[in-house]
Amino acid sequence: MEPVPPTPQHQWIKQLVGEWTITGTCTMPDGSTGESKATESAHMVGDYFLHAVLKGKVPGMDVPVECVLIIGFDPDANNFVGTWIGSPMPNLINYTGSLSEDQTTLTLTCDAPDLEDQAKTSAYRDVIVITSDSTREFHSEIQLEDGSWNRFMSSYYTRSETPPPS
Repeated sequence: MEPVPPTPQHQWIKQLVGEWTITGTCTMPDGSTGESKATESAHMVGDYFLHAVLKGKVPGMDVPVECVLIIGFDPDANNFVGTWIGSPMPNLINYTGSLSEDQTTLTLTCDAPDLEDQAKTSAYRDVIVITSDSTREFHSEIQLEDGSWNRFMSSYYTRSETPPPS
């Protein structure tokens, strides 16, 4: 089998590689807010997938959290794909996504347990915004019953180490 050459979308993912420091805020369903600090270490698995491990604390609590994010691009389906797992929940979250026309924003969508009622599922979108070579944002939003989106988490990433050349 001949290797499939990486696509421009695979190249786009590579800018997420590196060591990152993260600050963030989260709004809980009851309206309370919490702040968080974390680190993320991200590397490519071959030319196709990003493997990122985040370590920090649950926003507003002194509880350790570890999350693993995998992002790739499926050329046959012509969309981004990924998975997310995190120590606070027993669920494997599956993403599909797309890149904005200006190539700065990757929007990943999924269905996952509702923030307030774990017996229900809700639609979510996680949005990665590239703001410079050394900064990016990550926002999580839940779709409300009226169809609107509510941003409940925002994280701000600063590169703490320059990634190796690709």
